[in-house]
Amino acid sequence: MADTNICPKFEKALSILNKRWTGLIVFQLLNGSQRFCHIESEIGISGRVLSERLKDLEKEGIVKRTVYDETPVRIEYSLTEKGLALEPVLNAIQNWADNWMEQEAVN
Repeated sequence: MADTNICPKFEKALSILNKRWTGLIVFQLLNGSQRFCHIESEIGISGRVLSERLKDLEKEGIVKRTVYDETPVRIEYSLTEKGLALEPVLNAIQNWADNWMEQEAVN
């Protein structure tokens, strides 16, 4: 590699995805629209951290928050087109992990 400068767009993308839990949240939402409590229980994240990450992802245009006018109010999170574009990236990481990561022993 001759060019040792990191592209600012690449650096920003990594800074977004590098936040703890963000990749797992996006990976979970690849299964479709989900409610907050479902995401929380599926990946074992605290509600406070999940709320922060979802707000960050919404701000970046990766996640869409939909509020349904029902009683009680129902809120679901889904990936935008920008978020869905991460699917091949996350699938590639999954394939790499399957081939190169050792599975931890379950006690």
